[in-house]
Formats: sequence, C-alpha cells, structure tokens
Amino acid sequence: MVAGSQTEINLSIGFTDLNESLNELEDNDLDALMAALGSELDATEEKLRLNRLAGDQRRVSDSSRGQPLATPPTDHTEGEATLCPGEAETKADKIRIALEKLKEATIKKLVVRVWMVDGSNKTLMVDEKQTVREVLDNLFEKTHCDRSQDWCLCETNPELQIERGFEDHEYLVEPLSAWTRDSKNQIHFLLKPQKYALFKDPQERQFLSETKQKDKDILLRENFEGPSLKVPNLEGPLYVKEDGKKTWKRRYFLLRASGIYYVPKGKTKSSTDLVCFLQFDKVNVHTALDYRQKYKAPTDYCFVLKHPCIQKESAYIRFVCCEDEHCLSLWVNSIRVAKYGTRLYKSYQTAVRRALVPSSTLCLTPQSVSRPSTPSTTHKAPATANSYSHHSEQKQLATAPPAVEEDYLSEPPPDFIPPSPPGGRRNVV
Repeated sequence: MVAGSQTEINLSIGFTDLNESLNELEDNDLDALMAALGSELDATEEKLRLNRLAGDQRRVSDSSRGQPLATPPTDHTEGEATLCPGEAETKADKIRIALEKLKEATIKKLVVRVWMVDGSNKTLMVDEKQTVREVLDNLFEKTHCDRSQDWCLCETNPELQIERGFEDHEYLVEPLSAWTRDSKNQIHFLLKPQKYALFKDPQERQFLSETKQKDKDILLRENFEGPSLKVPNLEGPLYVKEDGKKTWKRRYFLLRASGIYYVPKGKTKSSTDLVCFLQFDKVNVHTALDYRQKYKAPTDYCFVLKHPCIQKESAYIRFVCCEDEHCLSLWVNSIRVAKYGTRLYKSYQTAVRRALVPSSTLCLTPQSVSRPSTPSTTHKAPATANSYSHHSEQKQLATAPPAVEEDYLSEPPPDFIPPSPPGGRRNVV
C-alpha cells in the first residue's frame, strides 16, 4: 500500500501542469515539424539542382565528342538522390504546400460578435493579420450600409464604464486578446462623426495652430505630410482623480509628442519644471461614461488613459476630467495625433477613398438609422448614441427573432385589412 500510494503521489506531482506541458509540447512539435520540412525541402531542391547540372554537363560533353546522348545509369542504392526531375519537383511542391498549411494553422483566429445599431449582431471570423479597416469593409458588405468614413468599431467596457473607437490601422485581434475570459466587453458598429473630426474641420476645431484663412488641404499637408509631425499645441487646466479616492485635483496640463505633462504648484511652464503625467507608448485613450455619478467627477466630460491589458479597477489607470465637451474632444483627438502620428492621417485618406466606392443596392444611411419614419418589426437605436444605456438595451434585444440577424433589412409589414363582417360587404379603402 505504501508503494502504491507513493506511486500515486509521484504521478500527481508529475501531472500538476498537464495543460501547460501539452501546450508546450504542441508548440515545440509544430516548430520541429516545420523545421524538418523546411530542411527536407532545401535538400530536395539542392538534389534537383545537382541532377540538372550533372545532366547538362553530360549532354554538353557528349555533344562536343559527337556521341549520342546516353541515358544516365540508375543506381538504386543512392535512394532519393536518384529521383527523376519530375518526381523531385512533385515532392518539392508537396513540401511547399505542407509548409504553407502549417503557417496558416499557426495564425491566431477569433470569432467576434459585432453589435449593430438596431440591436442585432453579426458573427465574424477575424485573424491576426486583419486590420480594423478590413473588418469594416467586411461589415459594409454584410450590412449593405453606406461606406462613410464615420463608421467605427467601438469597444465598450461595462465594468470601467469606458469606450474607445478602434483605429483603422490597428490589428483587431491584438486588443481583443487582452480581454479576460469572463469579460463583458462588447464591440459595436456605430457612426462616430468625431472619429476624423480633426481632419474634416482643422480650422474650426483649432486642432492645428494655424490661421483660419489658410486652406484646409494646405493645413493638413503641412502638419501631417511634412518631414516631421507637428503635435497640436494644446494646454489648459484639467481635473485629475487622486489614487484610491473620489476627489479631483485641478492642474495645468501641456501636451507634448512623448506624453502629457503638468505644471507643479508654484512652478512655471518651462521644460525644466514640467512633471511627466503619462507617456503614450503603451496606453490607449478612452472616453468615460457617467463618471459624475461613479467617481464624483466635476463634469460629465471625462477620459481615461490605461494599458490595454488592464480590464478592471487598477491604480495604474489615469482618470482626467475636462471643463466641457469641446475641451474633451480637443484633448482626446490631440492625444490620438500625438500617439499615432501620420498613420492616423493615412487611415483617414484611405477611409475617404473607400467612401467613394459604390455601395450595395440596399443602403443604410445615417438618417434612416437615427430617425425611422415607418413602423418596423426591427428595433432601432440612435446612430449617434454615446450614452452607456444603449449598450445594456442591446443585450436585451439579442433575444429578438432570427429575422433581425439577417444580412438584409426586413421590410415593413403590409397594411392590415380587417375581415368583413359575416354576410356583409367589405369596403376597401
């Protein structure tokens, strides 16, 4: 009994990390298999090259001596080295196909559910090589909506009450891989007019420090197509939430290419006195929802700066509150410019070009989404909804009939005509 129990103890200790061991073995075996196939492919191609070279030399020597071309002797002891050119090429092609399939199998893929503005949802297969722009193009084909550059894939985090529009150049699988297993985050397909507002009206919104008389295209070209990026000259007072408390402290902040800085109390705005508040290397900017009630914020216009892997309450999250909506838009979009640089402008140019592509026959315009004029069996939500309440409503609408999830919009039901009374006539209006 002692020996048996000792054996069980040894077995249990050996298999404590079974899943981790299996995953490691699977990765190592796959890498070893790909390496073996690669080396075999190289060896086969080298043998094929040598056989062709030897045959060419033999034909040249025979032709120079005036002798008929002789068939090379077959030596079965050499194995694969004596493969005829056709067999060697076939084997090399098979190895190449096997390597391509193995490489494709190693690409990370996710099944993503995207919520529409009417409460329905669509399921997509997304791999790690697809950008948000490509996913948007796929949704344009599925929903038959217009290709406006204002359409956006928006991530919502109910626990932190924040949302963020994915940038078109981002790879969608990367931020989704940071979600936890029990995450309640969602992805929404929404119209966001403020997505590229800084490029549409740079003068009116004062994103660029230039005179209003200059042409908009010249402004954009000077600031985003030059040899160096010009970060918006933005500074002003903001409220910052203190760590672990629901109190907010007012500080004077300045935007720089590397991050956000603030002026300590009793100091000046000189570069030597500035203190770094946060750098943009590994953080994203999110807009907050209803923080006046959640954190006793001074106003309703707040944004959050955090690492993508932080999905819950953390001391490493920075909460910032602005005076008004215009101030919030200035800071959020200016941070995006400082973080992404010219990539943001190139994404805007691509979105404008895609918007010129003719859409499908059935078009879902922003007006039809925001102001439905005829009764319909489908549930509609405002296209410009920025409040947190519409996300909870869409969860309840997920139980709607399957017709809502069709690729085509359902038509309104025909007018109801009541039946005629027994023995009488029916008047058709």
